[in-house]
Amino acid sequence: MTAERTKPEFDAPAGPAPEELEIHDIILGEGTEAKPGATVTIHYAGVDYDSGEEFDSSWNRGEAAQFPLSMLIKGWQEGIPGMKVGGRRRLTIPPELAYGPAGSGHFLGGKTLIFIIDLIDTV
Repeated sequence: MTAERTKPEFDAPAGPAPEELEIHDIILGEGTEAKPGATVTIHYAGVDYDSGEEFDSSWNRGEAAQFPLSMLIKGWQEGIPGMKVGGRRRLTIPPELAYGPAGSGHFLGGKTLIFIIDLIDTV
């Protein structure tokens, strides 16, 4: 089951960073589908598109995270709905759907981000 999966490995992206959200299902789930505005329980890891450097991972903390989608960056609000429990999805998120342009005050501002997300539960 999803909670027992190991932390994902990231393949180095090829070419320039995309200008639009890219959604790629790595494993299709068979459980309940996440809806817009749902609260999700997930495991995730995120890396910078250009450097490949990891900036966050729930696996490193040893526990899944739970969030209302409405509280997350736009790339997650648009990229997680439609996912089913048990699934693993890669989101490649341009700056305007992540933390905004460089100089926005967030250390990830101006960066394209790649997340791999395992959906454990949704309500």
